[in-house]
Amino acid sequence: MKVKNFTKKFYSILVFLFFLIMNNILYSQEFRKTATAGFVFLEVPANARITGMGEAGIALSDLNSDGIFVNPAICGFTNTSHNFSFSYSPYFAEIKQYAASYSFNSSAGVFSVGALMFDYGKMPKTQKVAGQKVYDILGTFSSKSLAFAISYSRMLTDKFSFGLSLKYVREQIDVYSASNILLDGGVLYYTGLKSLRLGAAIQNFGTDAKFINDPFKMPAVFKLGAAFEILGDLSSDYRITTIFEAIHPNDGDEKINSGLEFSWKNIFFIRSGYKFFYDEETYSMGFGINGEPYAPFNFDFSISNYGRLGNIMRLTLQAKIL
Repeated sequence: MKVKNFTKKFYSILVFLFFLIMNNILYSQEFRKTATAGFVFLEVPANARITGMGEAGIALSDLNSDGIFVNPAICGFTNTSHNFSFSYSPYFAEIKQYAASYSFNSSAGVFSVGALMFDYGKMPKTQKVAGQKVYDILGTFSSKSLAFAISYSRMLTDKFSFGLSLKYVREQIDVYSASNILLDGGVLYYTGLKSLRLGAAIQNFGTDAKFINDPFKMPAVFKLGAAFEILGDLSSDYRITTIFEAIHPNDGDEKINSGLEFSWKNIFFIRSGYKFFYDEETYSMGFGINGEPYAPFNFDFSISNYGRLGNIMRLTLQAKIL
Protein backbone atom coordinates (compact mmCIF):
# COMPACT_ATOMS: atom_id res chain seq x y z
CA MET A 1 0.00 0.00 0.00
CA LYS A 2 2.84 2.42 0.83
CA VAL A 3 4.50 1.68 -2.52
CA LYS A 4 1.27 2.42 -4.42
CA ASN A 5 0.75 5.67 -2.51
CA PHE A 6 4.33 6.71 -3.20
CA THR A 7 3.90 5.97 -6.92
CA LYS A 8 0.70 8.01 -7.11
CA LYS A 9 2.33 10.94 -5.31
CA PHE A 10 5.38 10.69 -7.57
CA TYR A 11 3.55 10.95 -10.86
CA SER A 12 1.13 13.56 -9.47
CA ILE A 13 4.08 15.78 -8.58
CA LEU A 14 5.67 15.03 -11.95
CA VAL A 15 2.54 16.06 -13.85
CA PHE A 16 2.11 19.20 -11.72
CA LEU A 17 5.67 20.35 -12.30
CA PHE A 18 5.40 19.57 -16.01
CA PHE A 19 2.31 21.75 -16.47
CA LEU A 20 3.69 24.52 -14.26
CA ILE A 21 6.94 24.81 -16.18
CA MET A 22 5.25 24.64 -19.58
CA ASN A 23 2.69 27.24 -18.57
CA ASN A 24 5.43 29.69 -17.54
CA ILE A 25 7.37 29.08 -20.74
CA LEU A 26 4.64 29.18 -23.35
CA TYR A 27 2.14 31.65 -21.94
CA SER A 28 4.60 34.44 -21.18
CA GLN A 29 4.37 35.74 -24.77
CA GLU A 30 2.25 38.89 -25.19
CA PHE A 31 3.30 40.12 -28.63
CA ARG A 32 2.29 39.10 -32.15
CA LYS A 33 4.20 35.85 -32.58
CA THR A 34 3.21 34.49 -36.01
CA ALA A 35 6.20 33.16 -37.97
CA THR A 36 8.75 34.03 -35.29
CA ALA A 37 10.48 30.64 -34.97
CA GLY A 38 12.83 28.53 -37.06
CA PHE A 39 13.11 24.77 -37.67
CA VAL A 40 9.40 24.81 -38.59
CA PHE A 41 9.76 21.45 -40.37
CA LEU A 42 9.44 19.96 -36.87
CA GLU A 43 5.80 21.08 -36.83
CA VAL A 44 4.90 18.98 -39.88
CA PRO A 45 3.45 15.58 -38.90
CA ALA A 46 4.86 12.38 -40.35
CA ASN A 47 2.54 9.49 -39.41
CA ALA A 48 -0.30 8.78 -41.89
CA ARG A 49 -2.71 7.61 -39.19
CA ILE A 50 -2.32 10.91 -37.33
CA THR A 51 -2.75 13.05 -40.42
CA GLY A 52 -5.82 11.06 -41.46
CA MET A 53 -7.38 12.07 -38.13
CA GLY A 54 -6.74 15.79 -38.50
CA GLU A 55 -3.28 15.58 -36.87
CA ALA A 56 -4.91 14.81 -33.51
CA GLY A 57 -2.90 11.99 -31.97
CA ILE A 58 -1.49 13.04 -28.61
CA ALA A 59 -3.91 10.80 -26.66
CA LEU A 60 -3.67 7.68 -28.85
CA SER A 61 -1.93 4.94 -26.88
CA ASP A 62 -1.30 2.50 -29.77
CA LEU A 63 1.06 4.43 -32.06
CA ASN A 64 4.02 2.34 -30.83
CA SER A 65 7.41 3.71 -31.96
CA ASP A 66 5.84 6.61 -33.91
CA GLY A 67 4.79 8.09 -30.59
CA ILE A 68 8.28 9.62 -30.51
CA PHE A 69 7.05 12.15 -33.11
CA VAL A 70 3.76 12.91 -31.32
CA ASN A 71 4.00 12.35 -27.55
CA PRO A 72 6.90 10.30 -26.16
CA ALA A 73 4.64 8.97 -23.38
CA ILE A 74 2.73 6.99 -26.04
CA CYS A 75 5.73 4.69 -26.49
CA GLY A 76 5.30 3.59 -22.88
CA PHE A 77 2.12 1.72 -23.83
CA THR A 78 3.89 -0.31 -26.53
CA ASN A 79 3.02 -3.99 -26.05
CA THR A 80 5.51 -5.51 -28.51
CA SER A 81 9.21 -6.16 -27.98
CA HIS A 82 10.31 -4.43 -31.18
CA ASN A 83 8.48 -2.00 -33.43
CA PHE A 84 9.65 -0.42 -36.68
CA SER A 85 7.96 2.32 -38.68
CA PHE A 86 8.66 4.15 -41.93
CA SER A 87 6.70 7.09 -43.38
CA TYR A 88 6.93 8.96 -46.66
CA SER A 89 5.21 12.02 -48.09
CA PRO A 90 5.73 13.90 -51.37
CA TYR A 91 5.34 17.41 -49.97
CA PHE A 92 4.82 20.75 -51.72
CA ALA A 93 7.20 22.07 -54.39
CA GLU A 94 8.78 18.65 -55.00
CA ILE A 95 9.95 18.46 -51.37
CA LYS A 96 10.23 14.93 -49.97
CA GLN A 97 9.53 14.04 -46.34
CA TYR A 98 10.93 10.86 -44.77
CA ALA A 99 10.51 9.55 -41.22
CA ALA A 100 11.57 6.36 -39.47
CA SER A 101 11.33 5.11 -35.88
CA TYR A 102 12.19 2.06 -33.78
CA SER A 103 11.28 1.11 -30.22
CA PHE A 104 12.52 -1.61 -27.87
CA ASN A 105 10.31 -2.65 -24.97
CA SER A 106 12.41 -3.79 -22.00
CA SER A 107 11.78 -4.46 -18.32
CA ALA A 108 13.32 -1.05 -17.56
CA GLY A 109 11.02 0.84 -19.91
CA VAL A 110 10.67 1.55 -23.62
CA PHE A 111 13.67 2.95 -25.51
CA SER A 112 13.00 4.55 -28.89
CA VAL A 113 14.89 6.28 -31.68
CA GLY A 114 13.51 8.35 -34.53
CA ALA A 115 14.75 10.20 -37.59
CA LEU A 116 13.02 12.85 -39.71
CA MET A 117 14.26 14.41 -42.95
CA PHE A 118 13.01 16.98 -45.43
CA ASP A 119 14.84 16.92 -48.76
CA TYR A 120 14.31 20.17 -50.66
CA GLY A 121 16.18 18.96 -53.71
CA LYS A 122 18.72 20.78 -55.82
CA MET A 123 18.39 24.36 -57.01
CA PRO A 124 20.48 26.50 -59.40
CA LYS A 125 23.13 28.68 -57.81
CA THR A 126 23.29 32.07 -59.51
CA GLN A 127 25.35 35.23 -59.36
CA LYS A 128 24.34 38.61 -60.72
CA VAL A 129 26.45 39.90 -63.61
CA ALA A 130 27.85 43.31 -62.76
CA GLY A 131 26.09 46.14 -64.60
CA GLN A 132 23.46 43.86 -66.15
CA LYS A 133 20.05 42.51 -65.24
CA VAL A 134 21.03 38.91 -65.83
CA TYR A 135 22.52 36.15 -63.70
CA ASP A 136 25.21 33.59 -64.32
CA ILE A 137 24.46 30.00 -63.29
CA LEU A 138 27.36 28.73 -61.20
CA GLY A 139 26.01 25.24 -60.65
CA THR A 140 23.54 23.84 -58.12
CA PHE A 141 23.12 23.70 -54.36
CA SER A 142 21.00 21.52 -52.08
CA SER A 143 19.07 22.01 -48.87
CA LYS A 144 17.96 19.57 -46.15
CA SER A 145 16.35 19.57 -42.71
CA LEU A 146 17.19 16.74 -40.31
CA ALA A 147 16.12 15.64 -36.84
CA PHE A 148 17.36 12.67 -34.80
CA ALA A 149 15.70 11.70 -31.51
CA ILE A 150 16.26 9.26 -28.67
CA SER A 151 13.48 8.65 -26.17
CA TYR A 152 12.74 6.90 -22.91
CA SER A 153 9.22 6.18 -21.72
CA ARG A 154 7.73 4.06 -18.99
CA MET A 155 4.38 3.04 -17.55
CA LEU A 156 4.36 3.93 -13.85
CA THR A 157 0.98 2.22 -13.49
CA ASP A 158 -1.22 0.34 -15.95
CA LYS A 159 -3.02 3.64 -16.66
CA PHE A 160 -0.25 6.23 -16.66
CA SER A 161 2.96 6.70 -18.64
CA PHE A 162 5.50 9.46 -19.17
CA GLY A 163 8.17 9.99 -21.79
CA LEU A 164 11.15 12.21 -22.57
CA SER A 165 12.94 12.72 -25.89
CA LEU A 166 16.21 14.41 -26.72
CA LYS A 167 16.51 15.66 -30.30
CA TYR A 168 19.35 16.91 -32.47
CA VAL A 169 18.06 19.15 -35.26
CA ARG A 170 19.92 20.66 -38.19
CA GLU A 171 19.05 22.69 -41.28
CA GLN A 172 21.49 23.17 -44.13
CA ILE A 173 21.33 25.44 -47.19
CA ASP A 174 24.37 25.12 -49.46
CA VAL A 175 27.40 25.70 -47.18
CA TYR A 176 25.37 27.38 -44.42
CA SER A 177 23.73 25.52 -41.55
CA ALA A 178 22.15 25.82 -38.12
CA SER A 179 21.71 23.16 -35.44
CA ASN A 180 20.44 22.72 -31.90
CA ILE A 181 19.52 20.24 -29.14
CA LEU A 182 15.83 20.13 -28.19
CA LEU A 183 13.70 18.40 -25.59
CA ASP A 184 10.24 16.79 -25.82
CA GLY A 185 8.24 15.56 -22.86
CA GLY A 186 4.77 14.14 -22.36
CA VAL A 187 2.30 12.22 -20.25
CA LEU A 188 -0.63 9.92 -21.11
CA TYR A 189 -3.29 8.91 -18.60
CA TYR A 190 -6.31 6.58 -18.69
CA THR A 191 -8.80 8.29 -16.39
CA GLY A 192 -10.91 5.22 -15.61
CA LEU A 193 -14.00 7.02 -16.93
CA LYS A 194 -14.89 4.39 -19.52
CA SER A 195 -12.17 4.63 -22.21
CA LEU A 196 -11.32 8.31 -21.74
CA ARG A 197 -7.60 9.04 -21.87
CA LEU A 198 -5.85 12.38 -21.58
CA GLY A 199 -2.51 13.42 -23.03
CA ALA A 200 -0.22 16.41 -22.68
CA ALA A 201 3.11 17.17 -24.31
CA ILE A 202 5.67 19.89 -24.88
CA GLN A 203 7.66 19.62 -28.11
CA ASN A 204 10.75 21.38 -29.45
CA PHE A 205 11.79 23.08 -26.22
CA GLY A 206 15.29 24.53 -26.38
CA THR A 207 17.48 27.59 -26.39
CA ASP A 208 17.73 29.92 -29.39
CA ALA A 209 19.85 28.90 -32.36
CA LYS A 210 21.69 31.06 -34.89
CA PHE A 211 21.78 30.97 -38.69
CA ILE A 212 24.92 32.82 -39.86
CA ASN A 213 24.56 35.90 -37.58
CA ASP A 214 20.80 35.88 -37.07
CA PRO A 215 19.39 34.25 -33.88
CA PHE A 216 15.97 32.62 -33.89
CA LYS A 217 13.86 30.75 -31.35
CA MET A 218 12.63 27.18 -31.42
CA PRO A 219 9.07 26.22 -32.54
CA ALA A 220 8.00 25.11 -29.05
CA VAL A 221 4.41 23.90 -28.80
CA PHE A 222 2.25 22.81 -25.88
CA LYS A 223 -0.51 20.26 -26.60
CA LEU A 224 -3.46 18.96 -24.61
CA GLY A 225 -5.66 16.17 -25.94
CA ALA A 226 -8.38 13.66 -25.13
CA ALA A 227 -9.56 10.46 -26.84
CA PHE A 228 -12.42 8.07 -26.14
CA GLU A 229 -14.67 5.53 -27.87
CA ILE A 230 -18.19 6.66 -28.73
CA LEU A 231 -18.96 3.13 -29.94
CA GLY A 232 -17.45 -0.06 -28.56
CA ASP A 233 -14.00 -0.28 -27.00
CA LEU A 234 -10.50 -1.34 -28.02
CA SER A 235 -11.51 -5.02 -28.03
CA SER A 236 -14.84 -4.63 -29.88
CA ASP A 237 -15.50 -5.85 -33.42
CA TYR A 238 -16.84 -2.42 -34.30
CA ARG A 239 -15.37 0.69 -32.77
CA ILE A 240 -15.50 4.45 -33.31
CA THR A 241 -12.80 6.52 -31.63
CA THR A 242 -12.95 10.30 -31.42
CA ILE A 243 -10.06 12.54 -30.48
CA PHE A 244 -9.56 16.25 -29.83
CA GLU A 245 -6.36 18.20 -29.44
CA ALA A 246 -5.70 21.82 -28.42
CA ILE A 247 -2.42 23.37 -29.58
CA HIS A 248 -0.62 26.38 -28.14
CA PRO A 249 2.48 27.20 -30.26
CA ASN A 250 4.95 29.95 -29.43
CA ASP A 251 5.06 31.07 -33.09
CA GLY A 252 1.36 31.26 -33.95
CA ASP A 253 -2.21 31.38 -32.73
CA GLU A 254 -3.99 28.61 -30.84
CA LYS A 255 -5.54 25.82 -32.93
CA ILE A 256 -7.75 22.77 -32.47
CA ASN A 257 -7.48 19.42 -34.25
CA SER A 258 -10.17 16.74 -34.24
CA GLY A 259 -10.55 13.28 -35.71
CA LEU A 260 -12.60 10.10 -35.95
CA GLU A 261 -11.52 6.50 -36.56
CA PHE A 262 -13.85 3.62 -37.42
CA SER A 263 -12.42 0.13 -36.83
CA TRP A 264 -13.77 -3.17 -38.15
CA LYS A 265 -12.46 -6.11 -36.10
CA ASN A 266 -9.21 -4.18 -35.59
CA ILE A 267 -8.28 -5.10 -39.17
CA PHE A 268 -9.64 -2.32 -41.39
CA PHE A 269 -9.82 1.36 -40.42
CA ILE A 270 -11.46 4.42 -41.96
CA ARG A 271 -10.45 7.86 -40.67
CA SER A 272 -11.41 11.50 -41.04
CA GLY A 273 -10.41 14.73 -39.39
CA TYR A 274 -10.89 18.48 -39.36
CA LYS A 275 -8.61 21.32 -38.23
CA PHE A 276 -9.92 24.59 -36.80
CA PHE A 277 -8.38 28.09 -36.87
CA TYR A 278 -5.86 27.34 -39.63
CA ASP A 279 -5.30 29.63 -42.61
CA GLU A 280 -5.48 26.94 -45.28
CA GLU A 281 -5.58 23.46 -43.71
CA THR A 282 -9.04 21.96 -43.25
CA TYR A 283 -10.17 18.36 -43.66
CA SER A 284 -8.31 15.08 -44.00
CA MET A 285 -9.17 11.43 -44.53
CA GLY A 286 -7.47 8.07 -44.72
CA PHE A 287 -7.57 4.35 -44.13
CA GLY A 288 -5.47 1.65 -42.49
CA ILE A 289 -4.96 -2.11 -42.68
CA ASN A 290 -3.74 -4.27 -39.80
CA GLY A 291 -2.19 -7.51 -41.07
CA GLU A 292 -2.23 -9.30 -37.71
CA PRO A 293 -2.47 -12.12 -36.88
CA TYR A 294 -1.45 -13.26 -40.38
CA ALA A 295 1.40 -10.79 -40.80
CA PRO A 296 2.94 -8.37 -38.25
CA PHE A 297 2.47 -5.32 -40.48
CA ASN A 298 0.28 -2.21 -40.41
CA PHE A 299 -0.27 0.04 -43.44
CA ASP A 300 -1.77 3.54 -43.24
CA PHE A 301 -2.63 6.08 -45.93
CA SER A 302 -3.95 9.64 -45.66
CA ILE A 303 -4.77 12.71 -47.72
CA SER A 304 -4.81 16.18 -46.13
CA ASN A 305 -6.34 19.25 -47.74
CA TYR A 306 -4.31 22.47 -47.60
CA GLY A 307 -6.79 24.74 -49.34
CA ARG A 308 -5.24 26.72 -52.18
CA LEU A 309 -2.00 24.76 -51.79
CA GLY A 310 -3.64 21.47 -52.74
CA ASN A 311 -3.57 18.02 -51.12
CA ILE A 312 -0.77 16.13 -49.38
CA MET A 313 -0.54 12.33 -49.37
CA ARG A 314 1.23 10.30 -46.66
CA LEU A 315 2.12 6.62 -46.32
CA THR A 316 3.20 4.75 -43.18
CA LEU A 317 4.30 1.13 -42.80
CA GLN A 318 4.80 -0.45 -39.36
CA ALA A 319 6.30 -3.81 -38.47
CA LYS A 320 6.06 -5.51 -35.07
CA ILE A 321 7.94 -8.31 -33.35
CA LEU A 322 6.29 -9.73 -30.23
